[in-house]
Amino acid sequence: MAETAEEGVRVRAVGRYIRVSPQKARQIADLIRGQGLEEARYITNFSTKGAARIVGKVLESAVANAENNESLNAEDLMVVNCFVDEGPTLKRWRPRALGRATPINKRTSHITVILGEREELEEKKRRRSRRRSGARKKG
Repeated sequence: MAETAEEGVRVRAVGRYIRVSPQKARQIADLIRGQGLEEARYITNFSTKGAARIVGKVLESAVANAENNESLNAEDLMVVNCFVDEGPTLKRWRPRALGRATPINKRTSHITVILGEREELEEKKRRRSRRRSGARKKG
């Protein structure tokens, strides 16, 4: 799915009901947010975290959407945003000593990766930093 904004075309991919804890997936999402595509691929391929492989699959899906649906060049892409929302929790019970049972929560995640073109995003950052530096000089 592509969104057209003033910054240019943004492409996204969503993985829903993924059986990984949102807390663990957010660690990888925080690492790749704002990175170029090659750096994000490197992080997801070589990280020792189990959630990295899953986030990497959603990232590759977003790249495929950009190339096939929007005819964008993969070399010009970067991760604009990446976030993980909590999905439904599967509630299970584990038998314990003396006939007791304790709850086990098997958490799920909705992982979203949004890609955009590098040049337009860098220009936006430059404009934002110019506005901030101008405001400081006046005050």
